[in-house]
Amino acid sequence: MKYSEATLKGWCQPASKSEDIKINHSIDMIKDAINHNVDTKNLNIEIFTQGSYANNTNVRSSSDVDVCIMLKSTFFTHYPDEMTDEDSGFSEGTITYKEYKKYVLKALTDKFGKDQISIGNKSIKIHSNTYHVEADAVVAFLLKDYYIINSCDPSKFVEGIRFYAKDGSIVSNYPKAHIENGAKKNNETNHAYKKLVRIFKRIRNEMVDDRVINGDKITSFLIESLVWNVPNKIITCYPSWEETVKQAINFLYDAIDNRNHLEWGEVSECLYLFHKERKWSDADAKDFLKSAQDYLELN
Repeated sequence: MKYSEATLKGWCQPASKSEDIKINHSIDMIKDAINHNVDTKNLNIEIFTQGSYANNTNVRSSSDVDVCIMLKSTFFTHYPDEMTDEDSGFSEGTITYKEYKKYVLKALTDKFGKDQISIGNKSIKIHSNTYHVEADAVVAFLLKDYYIINSCDPSKFVEGIRFYAKDGSIVSNYPKAHIENGAKKNNETNHAYKKLVRIFKRIRNEMVDDRVINGDKITSFLIESLVWNVPNKIITCYPSWEETVKQAINFLYDAIDNRNHLEWGEVSECLYLFHKERKWSDADAKDFLKSAQDYLELN
Protein backbone atom coordinates (compact mmCIF):
# COMPACT_ATOMS: atom_id res chain seq x y z
CA MET A 1 0.00 0.00 0.00
CA LYS A 2 1.36 3.40 -1.03
CA TYR A 3 0.06 5.09 2.14
CA SER A 4 0.56 3.98 5.72
CA GLU A 5 -2.22 3.02 8.10
CA ALA A 6 -1.48 6.19 10.08
CA THR A 7 -2.01 8.32 6.98
CA LEU A 8 -5.29 6.61 6.17
CA LYS A 9 -6.48 7.10 9.75
CA GLY A 10 -5.66 10.80 9.43
CA TRP A 11 -7.66 10.95 6.20
CA CYS A 12 -10.74 9.65 8.04
CA GLN A 13 -11.20 13.03 9.69
CA PRO A 14 -13.55 15.77 8.44
CA ALA A 15 -12.73 19.45 8.06
CA SER A 16 -10.74 21.08 10.84
CA LYS A 17 -12.39 23.31 13.42
CA SER A 18 -11.05 26.47 11.76
CA GLU A 19 -12.38 25.34 8.36
CA ASP A 20 -15.71 24.49 9.96
CA ILE A 21 -16.01 28.01 11.37
CA LYS A 22 -15.41 29.54 7.93
CA ILE A 23 -17.94 27.16 6.38
CA ASN A 24 -20.58 28.29 8.86
CA HIS A 25 -19.74 31.94 8.14
CA SER A 26 -20.55 31.29 4.46
CA ILE A 27 -23.86 29.63 5.32
CA ASP A 28 -24.89 32.41 7.72
CA MET A 29 -24.03 35.13 5.19
CA ILE A 30 -26.10 33.45 2.47
CA LYS A 31 -29.08 33.13 4.82
CA ASP A 32 -28.71 36.76 5.86
CA ALA A 33 -28.59 37.87 2.21
CA ILE A 34 -31.82 36.07 1.34
CA ASN A 35 -33.68 36.95 4.55
CA HIS A 36 -33.00 40.68 4.28
CA ASN A 37 -33.34 41.31 0.56
CA VAL A 38 -36.53 43.11 -0.50
CA ASP A 39 -37.26 40.66 -3.34
CA THR A 40 -36.66 37.43 -1.42
CA LYS A 41 -37.38 38.04 2.26
CA ASN A 42 -41.14 37.46 1.93
CA LEU A 43 -40.92 34.41 -0.33
CA ASN A 44 -41.40 30.90 1.07
CA ILE A 45 -37.75 29.84 0.82
CA GLU A 46 -35.92 27.03 2.58
CA ILE A 47 -32.14 27.30 2.79
CA PHE A 48 -30.18 24.15 3.59
CA THR A 49 -26.78 22.63 2.99
CA GLN A 50 -26.22 19.70 0.67
CA GLY A 51 -23.21 17.88 -0.72
CA SER A 52 -20.11 16.81 1.21
CA TYR A 53 -20.50 19.23 4.11
CA ALA A 54 -24.13 18.33 4.77
CA ASN A 55 -23.28 14.64 4.50
CA ASN A 56 -20.22 15.03 6.74
CA THR A 57 -17.96 13.51 4.10
CA ASN A 58 -15.90 16.62 3.36
CA VAL A 59 -12.14 16.34 3.78
CA ARG A 60 -9.52 18.58 5.27
CA SER A 61 -7.81 21.15 3.04
CA SER A 62 -10.59 20.79 0.49
CA SER A 63 -13.45 22.59 2.18
CA ASP A 64 -16.23 24.39 0.41
CA VAL A 65 -19.97 24.26 0.90
CA ASP A 66 -23.03 23.70 -1.27
CA VAL A 67 -26.08 25.64 -0.16
CA CYS A 68 -29.51 25.09 -1.70
CA ILE A 69 -31.84 28.10 -1.85
CA MET A 70 -35.14 26.34 -2.54
CA LEU A 71 -38.43 28.08 -3.30
CA LYS A 72 -41.31 26.05 -1.87
CA SER A 73 -44.40 28.05 -2.83
CA THR A 74 -43.77 27.41 -6.52
CA PHE A 75 -42.62 23.89 -7.32
CA PHE A 76 -42.07 21.30 -10.01
CA THR A 77 -43.91 17.98 -10.11
CA HIS A 78 -43.12 14.55 -11.51
CA TYR A 79 -46.20 12.37 -11.77
CA PRO A 80 -47.02 8.76 -12.61
CA ASP A 81 -48.43 8.56 -16.13
CA GLU A 82 -52.06 8.57 -14.97
CA MET A 83 -51.80 11.73 -12.80
CA THR A 84 -51.96 15.43 -13.81
CA ASP A 85 -51.89 18.85 -12.16
CA GLU A 86 -55.67 18.89 -12.44
CA ASP A 87 -55.88 15.65 -10.43
CA SER A 88 -53.62 17.06 -7.72
CA GLY A 89 -55.40 20.39 -7.46
CA PHE A 90 -52.25 22.40 -8.23
CA SER A 91 -52.25 25.51 -10.41
CA GLU A 92 -49.62 27.46 -12.32
CA GLY A 93 -47.09 29.30 -10.16
CA THR A 94 -46.84 33.09 -10.13
CA ILE A 95 -43.06 33.33 -10.44
CA THR A 96 -40.81 31.82 -13.10
CA TYR A 97 -37.53 30.12 -12.33
CA LYS A 98 -35.68 32.81 -14.31
CA GLU A 99 -37.25 35.54 -12.18
CA TYR A 100 -36.49 33.71 -8.95
CA LYS A 101 -32.84 33.15 -9.86
CA LYS A 102 -32.52 36.85 -10.76
CA TYR A 103 -33.81 37.82 -7.30
CA VAL A 104 -31.40 35.44 -5.55
CA LEU A 105 -28.45 36.60 -7.64
CA LYS A 106 -29.15 40.22 -6.71
CA ALA A 107 -29.47 39.34 -3.03
CA LEU A 108 -26.13 37.52 -3.02
CA THR A 109 -24.39 40.23 -5.06
CA ASP A 110 -25.63 42.93 -2.68
CA LYS A 111 -24.30 40.92 0.27
CA PHE A 112 -20.95 39.64 -1.00
CA GLY A 113 -20.05 42.19 -3.68
CA LYS A 114 -19.99 41.80 -7.45
CA ASP A 115 -16.30 40.80 -7.50
CA GLN A 116 -17.06 37.84 -5.18
CA ILE A 117 -19.77 36.36 -7.42
CA SER A 118 -19.60 34.35 -10.65
CA ILE A 119 -22.21 32.29 -12.50
CA GLY A 120 -21.44 28.61 -12.98
CA ASN A 121 -23.44 26.12 -15.00
CA LYS A 122 -25.36 24.76 -12.01
CA SER A 123 -24.75 27.29 -9.25
CA ILE A 124 -23.93 30.83 -8.27
CA LYS A 125 -20.34 30.68 -7.07
CA ILE A 126 -19.32 32.78 -4.08
CA HIS A 127 -15.55 33.07 -3.91
CA SER A 128 -13.66 32.54 -0.68
CA ASN A 129 -11.78 35.05 1.44
CA THR A 130 -10.15 35.02 4.87
CA TYR A 131 -13.55 35.01 6.56
CA HIS A 132 -15.56 32.42 4.63
CA VAL A 133 -14.98 29.45 2.32
CA GLU A 134 -16.03 29.16 -1.30
CA ALA A 135 -19.71 28.40 -1.64
CA ASP A 136 -21.89 27.07 -4.45
CA ALA A 137 -25.40 28.49 -4.10
CA VAL A 138 -27.86 26.25 -5.92
CA VAL A 139 -31.03 28.14 -6.84
CA ALA A 140 -33.88 25.64 -7.08
CA PHE A 141 -37.59 25.02 -6.89
CA LEU A 142 -38.99 22.28 -4.69
CA LEU A 143 -39.62 19.07 -6.65
CA LYS A 144 -42.58 16.95 -5.59
CA ASP A 145 -41.78 13.56 -7.10
CA TYR A 146 -44.77 11.22 -7.11
CA TYR A 147 -43.37 9.00 -9.83
CA ILE A 148 -40.67 7.32 -7.72
CA ILE A 149 -43.18 5.88 -5.26
CA ASN A 150 -46.05 5.68 -7.80
CA SER A 151 -48.20 7.93 -5.66
CA CYS A 152 -51.46 9.51 -6.77
CA ASP A 153 -51.95 11.18 -3.39
CA PRO A 154 -50.98 14.90 -3.60
CA SER A 155 -49.67 14.78 -0.02
CA LYS A 156 -47.36 11.77 -0.55
CA PHE A 157 -44.23 12.40 -2.59
CA VAL A 158 -40.45 12.18 -2.48
CA GLU A 159 -38.95 15.62 -1.93
CA GLY A 160 -36.29 16.74 -4.35
CA ILE A 161 -35.04 19.90 -6.01
CA ARG A 162 -35.13 20.91 -9.67
CA PHE A 163 -33.56 23.79 -11.56
CA TYR A 164 -32.43 24.90 -15.00
CA ALA A 165 -28.68 24.87 -15.56
CA LYS A 166 -27.00 27.66 -17.50
CA ASP A 167 -26.65 25.33 -20.51
CA GLY A 168 -30.44 24.87 -20.57
CA SER A 169 -30.52 21.36 -19.12
CA ILE A 170 -32.99 20.44 -16.39
CA VAL A 171 -31.34 19.12 -13.22
CA SER A 172 -33.17 17.09 -10.57
CA ASN A 173 -31.55 16.00 -7.31
CA TYR A 174 -32.66 14.50 -4.02
CA PRO A 175 -30.28 15.94 -1.40
CA LYS A 176 -32.38 15.21 1.67
CA ALA A 177 -32.79 11.53 0.75
CA HIS A 178 -29.01 11.45 0.20
CA ILE A 179 -28.37 12.79 3.70
CA GLU A 180 -30.85 10.39 5.29
CA ASN A 181 -29.50 7.29 3.53
CA GLY A 182 -25.87 8.21 4.23
CA ALA A 183 -26.59 8.63 7.94
CA LYS A 184 -28.37 5.26 8.03
CA LYS A 185 -25.48 3.40 6.36
CA ASN A 186 -23.02 5.16 8.65
CA ASN A 187 -24.91 3.92 11.70
CA GLU A 188 -25.12 0.41 10.26
CA THR A 189 -21.32 0.32 9.78
CA ASN A 190 -20.43 1.65 13.24
CA HIS A 191 -19.57 5.03 11.67
CA ALA A 192 -17.04 3.50 9.27
CA TYR A 193 -18.88 4.34 6.03
CA LYS A 194 -18.24 8.08 6.09
CA LYS A 195 -14.65 7.54 7.22
CA LEU A 196 -14.10 5.29 4.22
CA VAL A 197 -15.69 7.88 1.92
CA ARG A 198 -13.24 10.51 3.22
CA ILE A 199 -10.29 8.17 2.62
CA PHE A 200 -11.48 7.50 -0.94
CA LYS A 201 -11.90 11.22 -1.55
CA ARG A 202 -8.38 11.95 -0.32
CA ILE A 203 -7.01 9.20 -2.57
CA ARG A 204 -8.98 10.66 -5.45
CA ASN A 205 -7.57 14.14 -4.70
CA GLU A 206 -4.02 12.80 -4.60
CA MET A 207 -4.54 11.06 -7.94
CA VAL A 208 -5.94 14.26 -9.48
CA ASP A 209 -2.98 16.29 -8.15
CA ASP A 210 -0.59 13.74 -9.65
CA ARG A 211 -2.52 13.86 -12.95
CA VAL A 212 -3.33 10.18 -12.82
CA ILE A 213 -7.08 10.70 -13.31
CA ASN A 214 -9.44 13.34 -14.70
CA GLY A 215 -10.99 15.15 -11.76
CA ASP A 216 -13.80 16.55 -13.91
CA LYS A 217 -15.13 13.05 -14.54
CA ILE A 218 -14.15 11.32 -11.31
CA THR A 219 -16.08 13.66 -9.05
CA SER A 220 -16.44 13.72 -5.29
CA PHE A 221 -20.10 12.77 -5.78
CA LEU A 222 -19.15 9.71 -7.84
CA ILE A 223 -16.65 8.62 -5.19
CA GLU A 224 -19.25 8.86 -2.42
CA SER A 225 -21.77 6.94 -4.51
CA LEU A 226 -19.28 4.18 -5.32
CA VAL A 227 -18.54 3.66 -1.63
CA TRP A 228 -22.29 3.71 -0.96
CA ASN A 229 -22.53 0.55 -3.09
CA VAL A 230 -19.84 -1.31 -1.14
CA PRO A 231 -21.55 -3.92 1.09
CA ASN A 232 -21.52 -3.10 4.79
CA LYS A 233 -19.72 -6.34 5.62
CA ILE A 234 -16.71 -5.27 3.55
CA ILE A 235 -16.63 -1.88 5.30
CA THR A 236 -16.73 -3.42 8.78
CA CYS A 237 -15.01 -6.79 8.75
CA TYR A 238 -11.32 -5.94 8.23
CA PRO A 239 -8.93 -4.91 11.03
CA SER A 240 -7.15 -2.12 9.12
CA TRP A 241 -8.02 0.69 6.73
CA GLU A 242 -5.34 -0.59 4.37
CA GLU A 243 -7.20 -3.87 3.94
CA THR A 244 -10.63 -2.23 3.89
CA VAL A 245 -9.61 0.12 1.09
CA LYS A 246 -8.07 -2.74 -0.88
CA GLN A 247 -11.13 -4.97 -0.54
CA ALA A 248 -13.57 -2.13 -1.32
CA ILE A 249 -11.71 -1.26 -4.53
CA ASN A 250 -11.51 -4.92 -5.52
CA PHE A 251 -15.24 -5.38 -4.93
CA LEU A 252 -16.20 -2.32 -6.97
CA TYR A 253 -13.86 -3.18 -9.85
CA ASP A 254 -15.01 -6.81 -10.03
CA ALA A 255 -18.69 -5.82 -9.86
CA ILE A 256 -18.36 -3.42 -12.79
CA ASP A 257 -16.16 -5.83 -14.73
CA ASN A 258 -18.80 -8.56 -14.31
CA ARG A 259 -21.68 -6.13 -15.01
CA ASN A 260 -23.17 -6.56 -11.55
CA HIS A 261 -23.46 -2.78 -11.17
CA LEU A 262 -26.38 -2.01 -13.47
CA GLU A 263 -28.86 -1.49 -10.62
CA TRP A 264 -26.52 0.63 -8.49
CA GLY A 265 -28.05 3.88 -7.32
CA GLU A 266 -26.56 7.12 -6.09
CA VAL A 267 -26.79 7.58 -2.32
CA SER A 268 -30.33 8.97 -2.52
CA GLU A 269 -31.43 5.76 -4.30
CA CYS A 270 -33.72 8.00 -6.37
CA LEU A 271 -31.52 7.90 -9.48
CA TYR A 272 -29.27 5.27 -11.05
CA LEU A 273 -25.57 5.94 -10.59
CA PHE A 274 -24.83 5.24 -14.25
CA HIS A 275 -27.03 6.65 -17.01
CA LYS A 276 -26.50 8.58 -20.21
CA GLU A 277 -26.86 12.04 -18.67
CA ARG A 278 -23.99 11.57 -16.19
CA LYS A 279 -20.63 13.19 -16.87
CA TRP A 280 -19.04 9.81 -16.06
CA SER A 281 -19.65 6.30 -17.40
CA ASP A 282 -19.19 2.89 -15.86
CA ALA A 283 -16.07 2.56 -18.04
CA ASP A 284 -14.69 5.74 -16.45
CA ALA A 285 -15.36 4.34 -12.99
CA LYS A 286 -13.73 1.04 -13.89
CA ASP A 287 -10.65 2.84 -15.24
CA PHE A 288 -10.44 4.90 -12.04
CA LEU A 289 -10.60 1.78 -9.87
CA LYS A 290 -7.89 0.04 -11.91
CA SER A 291 -5.75 3.18 -11.73
CA ALA A 292 -6.32 3.31 -7.98
CA GLN A 293 -5.14 -0.30 -7.62
CA ASP A 294 -1.93 0.58 -9.46
CA TYR A 295 -1.49 3.97 -7.77
CA LEU A 296 -1.89 2.47 -4.29
CA GLU A 297 0.36 -0.47 -5.20
CA LEU A 298 -2.32 -3.00 -4.30
CA ASN A 299 -1.40 -5.59 -6.94
